[in-house]
Amino acid sequence: MANKSAVVIGGGPAGLMAAEQLLAAGVSVDVYDAMPSMGRKFLRAGIGGLNITHSEADTAFRRRYASAQSYTNKWLDAFGTEALLSWCRGLGVETFVGSSGRVFPLEKKAAPLLRRWLQRLRIQGVRLHTRHRFNGWDSSGQLLLDSPNGQIQRQADVVIFACGGGSWAKLGSDGRWLALLKAQGVACTDFLPSNCGFDFNWSNALSEQFGEPLKNIALGLTTATGEPWYRKGDALIASYGIEGSLVYAASSHIRDVISTQGQCTVYWDLFPERSVDALRSAIGKRKPKDSLSNVLRKQCRLSGSKLALLKALTSKQQMTDLESLAELLKALPQSLGSARPLDEAISTAGGVTLSQLNEQLMLKNMPGVFCVGEMLDWDAPTGGYLLTACFASGFVAGRGAASYLLGDAVTLRS
Repeated sequence: MANKSAVVIGGGPAGLMAAEQLLAAGVSVDVYDAMPSMGRKFLRAGIGGLNITHSEADTAFRRRYASAQSYTNKWLDAFGTEALLSWCRGLGVETFVGSSGRVFPLEKKAAPLLRRWLQRLRIQGVRLHTRHRFNGWDSSGQLLLDSPNGQIQRQADVVIFACGGGSWAKLGSDGRWLALLKAQGVACTDFLPSNCGFDFNWSNALSEQFGEPLKNIALGLTTATGEPWYRKGDALIASYGIEGSLVYAASSHIRDVISTQGQCTVYWDLFPERSVDALRSAIGKRKPKDSLSNVLRKQCRLSGSKLALLKALTSKQQMTDLESLAELLKALPQSLGSARPLDEAISTAGGVTLSQLNEQLMLKNMPGVFCVGEMLDWDAPTGGYLLTACFASGFVAGRGAASYLLGDAVTLRS
């Protein structure tokens, strides 16, 4: 077993998890990353508290992966939420469930977890190499890596690619690998933004609301397949348009509708806890001398960024039509025509087509070569879903690679 070697390209959660499984099977492992340190995007995700997974019931949790669910189900069967939380405890990292159901480390930071993980991997024998960028293969099939000392060649019994998607290039996920794998005959789809904001040309009157949150609001739309989509949450008015967790959750649907129809109309529900009849009754209490703004503030309790959003997306005629105003408050339309640039997206869809891989995430036309994480063509919302599946894919590929090398003789160290 000591003679078997593995190379992992990419030092994010998926790559490091794969390396850990190989190490546990007694395989010699080298991890290469293009950046000056490991886990750059993982650390960036931790700035907001490191939402590592979600406490949602398993069936609902798995539905978040939409069209990729038949694949991601197998990853989560092997390494789901409970396994991930147990793994965190093994690193001495305790977690808690927030009010939204999202799960965070008690310290609400990525750095302590990553630091402990890398320390454990080093003790186990992994060799970590930074500032090494994958640059294809030479004529003999050896890996080419650009290093601080020039180009080097590496040969290994198995290779696991964990190169990330196509967003946040400054953190290492620049998608350069896509052309290199395509050149080897690997079917890949172009990257698309996911968990992203959308452009909208606001009037100057709304400029004071830029950066202001839209709390306790809901968003609805009709998906590209004709199905209704509706969810409550929080959003944000940005200078360029709209963003925030609720928008990110809807982003893949909005993106796909724009792709097929040229634009997507979403509908804001400014009062998700109140009915049309209740709002109509409140508006009906308007006194003769009350302005409409006063009615909305006093009777409907609409103010701040929500009131500004209503005014920005309606005409004067609509605002004064009290007969239909209640319906408008429950379904305020906004037409969107473009997502923000790819590199601004939290994650990306696209990448290696899942049908190219077997159940262990090995490429069918390149035996001994595995692909994991965001470089695969699947999509998931933020909220812990994306990160959980990245960990799980690394776990599956790491164990799959060990089995490929060692067959039934695989024995994992505790």
